[in-house]
Amino acid sequence: MNPTTTTLSAKSIIKDFKEITKAGLAISVLFSSIAGYLLGFDDNNPFSWSTLIMLIVGGYCMVGASNAFNQVIEKDLDALMDRTKNRPVPAGRMAPNVALFIASLLTIIGLILLYLINPKTAMFGAISIFLYTSAYTPLKTMTSLSVFVGAIPGAIPFMLGWVAATGNFGIEAGTLFMIQFFWQFPHFWAIGWFLYEDYEKAGFFMLPTGQRDKKTATQVILYTLWLIVASLLPCLGFTGQFFISPIAAILVFALGIWMLIYAFKLYKDRTSKAARALMLVSVSYITLLQIIYITDKFLR
Repeated sequence: MNPTTTTLSAKSIIKDFKEITKAGLAISVLFSSIAGYLLGFDDNNPFSWSTLIMLIVGGYCMVGASNAFNQVIEKDLDALMDRTKNRPVPAGRMAPNVALFIASLLTIIGLILLYLINPKTAMFGAISIFLYTSAYTPLKTMTSLSVFVGAIPGAIPFMLGWVAATGNFGIEAGTLFMIQFFWQFPHFWAIGWFLYEDYEKAGFFMLPTGQRDKKTATQVILYTLWLIVASLLPCLGFTGQFFISPIAAILVFALGIWMLIYAFKLYKDRTSKAARALMLVSVSYITLLQIIYITDKFLR
């Protein structure tokens, strides 16, 4: 066999695996889980490299499995959209049965690794993949409430890290869940706005009113406000072992105002450009927020 052909085949396999598991998205989701873990460990629950590695690998498997199942289920719809038509399954580079096998294998490996951390971590991982594939995915063509349903598995990774570190789900993990839950709405509605025409080809209902109008933009603003409030809860002393200093609270508030400004720009302009800008800011927001939380913990 020609070595060049072998190399190209290996590269294409790796490329298709990255696409079927949405590697970029999976890695960004893992960042939330790592952040939750770093926030959760303490003297009673000491840091463990083995736990963190199992969380990273197991978490990637669970996110990758969800994405692979999604692409099998939506293969015909993905073929209709410019954004997704070149994915391995709709493009014909990977048979649906192969993608299904990969998804199933990743699910099994992921659940085992998360269970080895503790049963609660595995339970929440299983809930996440079930809701994503069995509820969010089919609802996308039926109702805009799919975003609400999808926000639940989307919010689990942040608090999953805390549960992995502590073995408990309490007010702390619940707060982390709530923060990322509210964040999902302005983030995904911004995506739904600037990809409106592409989603329309597949019949996906992503915006709350179904239209790029003032009512949708108003809801973006409202959920951004809820996000700011949720992000500041740790400074009030009501969130158990998860709390932040006044300086961190000021930075978090400034970060929230930054995102709110772009939410108002979307309301004012109602353009795809404004929506794309909000989406990019929202990604920066959640990443910087987690960095502030972690830095504050280690500097106190």
